[in-house]
Formats: sequence, C-alpha cells, structure tokens
Amino acid sequence: MDLRFAFMGFRHGHIFDVLNHIKEHAGCSTVAVCEEDPATRASVVARTKVTHESYAKLLDEVPCDVVAVGDYFGRRGAVVLEALRRGKHVICDKPLCTSLEELERIETLAREQHLVVACQLGMPAGAAFVRLKELVAAGTLGELHQIAFGGQHPLLWGSRAQWYFEPGKHGGTINDIAIHGIHMLPKVTGLGFKTVVAARAWNAFAKGAPDFKDSAQFMLTLSNGCGVLGDVSYAMPSAYGYKMPQYWRFTLYGSNGVAETGSNYDHVFLCLDQDKAPQKLPLAPKPGKGYFELLLSEIAAVRAGEKARPFTQEVLAATRVALKIQQAADRNLHDAPLS
Repeated sequence: MDLRFAFMGFRHGHIFDVLNHIKEHAGCSTVAVCEEDPATRASVVARTKVTHESYAKLLDEVPCDVVAVGDYFGRRGAVVLEALRRGKHVICDKPLCTSLEELERIETLAREQHLVVACQLGMPAGAAFVRLKELVAAGTLGELHQIAFGGQHPLLWGSRAQWYFEPGKHGGTINDIAIHGIHMLPKVTGLGFKTVVAARAWNAFAKGAPDFKDSAQFMLTLSNGCGVLGDVSYAMPSAYGYKMPQYWRFTLYGSNGVAETGSNYDHVFLCLDQDKAPQKLPLAPKPGKGYFELLLSEIAAVRAGEKARPFTQEVLAATRVALKIQQAADRNLHDAPLS
C-alpha cells in the first residue's frame, strides 16, 4: 500500500516517532513537511527537511494521503479539521484537540468522508498490558471493583517547550496525559466509562507559570460500578525523567485478587486469595499492534470499501472521555456522565 504523508508541526517531539515509522515501512513516504514557527523550524532541520512554512500552501501544492499533526495542543483541532475538509486521513500526537466542540466537528467530518483519525496511543500494545488484559479476560481477578493508576510525568522546567505554559496553547493536564490510561483501560477491562465523580487540577510545581495547572487527579466509575482513581500530575522528579516505576503504573483490584504492572515493569505482579505468596508473571511474549500498524490497516480497510473504523472510534471515544474529565476539573462538576 502506497501512502504519502505530509507533516504539520513539530512542536512536540512525539511526532518524530511517526517520521521514523514511515522510514521503516515500505510503501510509506514523507512528501512534505511544514513548520510555521521559526524557532521550531530552525531546531528540526537536523532531523528532517522542512519544505513549507505555511500549512495552507502545503495542502494546496502537495498531493498527500495522510496528514501527521504535531503542532502545539491548542492548534491541533484546527489543523486536523482542515486536513479532513481536504479529504486527508490524520495521524496526530495526543491530544487530538482541546475542546469538545472541536471534537464534534472532527467526528462529523471523519464520518461523512469516511476518513481515518488516529492518535499516537500505543499503551495497549505494551507487553505488560497485553498480559494484564489476558488475566482480566481469563477471569483470574474475578469482578473488578477498584482501579488506581498514576501517569506522573517530570515537569522538566527549563527544557520543556515554553508553549506548554502559555495561555491557550496547552488545554489541560488531564487532556494532555490521562488519555493514554483512558484509552487503555477499556481495552484491558472490557468495561466502558460511566461517570466522572470528581476531578481537580491545580498549580503545584510550575511556580514560574502560576496559571499552568500541572497537577491533576480524578475519580471515575466504570460501567459495572468499578471505581477508578487517577493521578496524572507533573510530579515526577525531573532528574529521573521517565524511568521511575510510578510512571504509568496500574493496579487492578478484583474479587479474587490484585494485579499490578506498568510501563517500566518487567513483570505483572499478581496476588490472589488462594496464594501463599505473590507471583511475578512474565510479560506477554509478543506486544500487540502498535498505533502505526493500526493506522495502516485501517486505511487499507477503508480503501477496500470496509465501513468499520475501530481504531478511529477508539481514538474519538478516548478523546471525548478525557475532554469531559478535563471539563469537570475546569468547571468543578461532579457526577457528570461519561457514557
């Protein structure tokens, strides 16, 4: 399958992962690269050739099939919408957009034009989470009653892009970070989200940017009544980066026992009622399909005339839940429906 990718924005480093995947897949090619910010444009020249300084001009001049979006968060919704209006599939660094209104327009255009909208959401493919899903599906934990997860990140003040701390460009810490866990949990548990009981976001660490709410916690319920506690604050010591075990750690409590794992775990911790000692289970021997593989297979299915777009629907659903939790934190809402 031949796919021509055009890039819009390199304001976050995650988007370089898409560039690398394109290089590794036969039939995929990068045909244009746009960065409208002069400082960012100067910083990326060592990693990619910038062909355009105007997104509109890129779309006018260069035929492409997919637009890869890595602009700052507050701009992404508009960039994605323009790509969809032009009939292009989209792969976007998370978050997809920063408002529910933008999401509704994105969903409508994608549905009307039967286009794929994908995000760089790769957590369910991790070997730890594949194993965790297997345990839940086998009934090993029994009925799930509580889940706690942390997605704490380092703030990296001084090296993190300054636009994070500029009003209107970030869109909220919950929408920024929590979407990974929000996307992963239904795939692992088989359960949907029901309610955001409460959510809070506040400034704790970024004292140089008091309006930036770097700390965020929330309480949710799943469709079976299972409670979920989440913390996605920028609370990790910057010196440790992303290496600590608390970085994306999930603990599931069921009627038969407890399982815990995370992105930096080399095992799944399992403790069952009948066990005399906890077990350390090996990770799944093979990871699941990553986001880029899902993107390619979904576009191929659309080209073959299939109407189902499961990855697109997952991305849109996870984005909607994340935005609703962010809205609950911003507006001090309680017991707000998520389904």
